[in-house]
Amino acid sequence: MILIYDCALFFYTIIIRLGAFFGKEKALLWLNGRKDIFSKIEVDLRKNQEKTLENSDKTLKTIWFHVSSLGEFEQGRPIIEALKNQKLPVKIVLTFFSPSGYEMRKNYPLADHVFYLPIDNNRNATRFLDLIQPDLTVFVKYEFWFHYLTQLQKRHIPILLVSAIFRKKQFSKFNPYAPLLLRILKNFTKIFLQDTPSVFLLKKQGLDNMTVSGDTRVDRVAAIAAENKRLPVVEQFVGNAPVFVGGSTWEADEKAILPIFKNPNFKDWRFIFAPHNVNLKNIERLECLLPEKSVRYSEITEESYFSKKSDIRILIIDNVGMLSTLYRCGKIAYIGGGFGSGIHNTLEPIAHGLPVLFGPKYEKFTEAVRLAEAGGGFVVSKEKNVGMIMLNLLNAENYNKAAAAAKEYITQNRGATEQVVEEIKKIIEI
Repeated sequence: MILIYDCALFFYTIIIRLGAFFGKEKALLWLNGRKDIFSKIEVDLRKNQEKTLENSDKTLKTIWFHVSSLGEFEQGRPIIEALKNQKLPVKIVLTFFSPSGYEMRKNYPLADHVFYLPIDNNRNATRFLDLIQPDLTVFVKYEFWFHYLTQLQKRHIPILLVSAIFRKKQFSKFNPYAPLLLRILKNFTKIFLQDTPSVFLLKKQGLDNMTVSGDTRVDRVAAIAAENKRLPVVEQFVGNAPVFVGGSTWEADEKAILPIFKNPNFKDWRFIFAPHNVNLKNIERLECLLPEKSVRYSEITEESYFSKKSDIRILIIDNVGMLSTLYRCGKIAYIGGGFGSGIHNTLEPIAHGLPVLFGPKYEKFTEAVRLAEAGGGFVVSKEKNVGMIMLNLLNAENYNKAAAAAKEYITQNRGATEQVVEEIKKIIEI
């Protein structure tokens, strides 16, 4: 099985190289980011060590956080921030597997070092751990790199897995990778799970190194909502009108939303689209698809713009990073991805008390399943389209119930970060 794993990773790197050869941006970033990676790591560690010796007499404990991409970073971020805010004597090494995460957060100020993770093989794992010498490692959600975890276990370095969630098919007798996954999970010192069904599932596999903590993203989105950050231009666009926010949308989502523009019940609404892909080609595609004139956020040069353009009802956000704050201006949110591989982040809008709509592929996401059950989330389908759901929510009683259910989910599921931080402090004795 390990041989198959190693072969799969080898062929993965071949595919990446081919993608880079043909000019695929992400493949180029993935490959170039790992070029001379160990030299980069050595130089960065040396610089930081010199700085630490100059400015501190404390012995710092090194904690290595590994995340796949940006979404997993947002789950690890509350833990890092809590450790730093408590001024604990720790040094944070943060690694990413994906370019989309690394390129966005390579300058994250609360991490002492940010690197790409060298590809998982025994040689790289050994060399990487020799260099960073972690006192504790935290992997987030789905990151199961066999050689790194095996080397950590051999060195008796504690390993935590946080915000994890599992499904039955991962351990099915028809899944050829199930034995390897089980072997990997035994390496973790403790596994913090999002939900109780995952606990029962792991217990059936003979594991007992886990606990239910919830999802650390809940703490993150709650903190963002509490900041109550202002967006003056967006607020002027909104005015006193109710606002529909389409977050992380794809073409299929946008087509599902279009019919509500023809409905006279929504003639006084404002619409904000923050597409998942903000490159120019996709923004132009969206503009052509929309039935009315729209404006890009980047085109607005002054806050008074909308007082002169009162006929514009559609604002397109053509940047990355605003969406989590943007929801505070909304009344109802639609979360994209549910007609593709799966929905995006529903926690950000419900932290602001917005009922959420999403496509049919949501079952892998615990928060979406629970929201749908509680009446704070609504599944768009052939039977219940966006317009029907929106009309139902125009009723004040129905809307208030949905908004209350959304807020209640956040209230009831906070606290995962504190559990993990307390475990970290106990393990490395700080």
